[in-house]
Amino acid sequence: MRVLGIETSCDETGVAVYDTDAGLLGHQLYSQVVRHAKHGGVVPELASRDHLAKLAPLVSACLQEAETDIDDLDAIAYTAGPGLIGALLVGASFASGLAQTLGKPLVPVHHMEAHLLAPMLGDEAPEFPFVALLVSGGHSMLVDVRGLGEYEVIGNTLDDAAGEAFRLLGVAFQIVDDLLD
Repeated sequence: MRVLGIETSCDETGVAVYDTDAGLLGHQLYSQVVRHAKHGGVVPELASRDHLAKLAPLVSACLQEAETDIDDLDAIAYTAGPGLIGALLVGASFASGLAQTLGKPLVPVHHMEAHLLAPMLGDEAPEFPFVALLVSGGHSMLVDVRGLGEYEVIGNTLDDAAGEAFRLLGVAFQIVDDLLD
């Protein structure tokens, strides 16, 4: 099975073609980090607009890299949440339109479940059950992963995600660098 995956949950537009027999065939990523840096964090409206502008060209480039014709796709997957609502809507709308046009199944993917199961795509995939530590810009949690769809959050942050702390540290370092210049 050959799947086009679309990720637009925050400020990066990501697409990939994955084949269950051959593995990852191609991927493209556009980061908006520089655009949002001057605002001290992600501006949801700007993120959504960038996804609108970048998604179609990235899909085209990814299919070319994967040496895959769009008609050879078996399904279209997209990040269904959690994330920035406007950014998620761009990805969902694009994926839905593409799937309907091609007559292919549309597969919504939970953002955090994708993080949990990403190691399963590797050569040394963990066996169930395992414990996962998720640390991202919006989430920090410890999860007991018993099997596909069988998850229990053991613990998470009470206020802000660890990824946010890294962003704040980056801002602090930038201020120090500016003062030293």
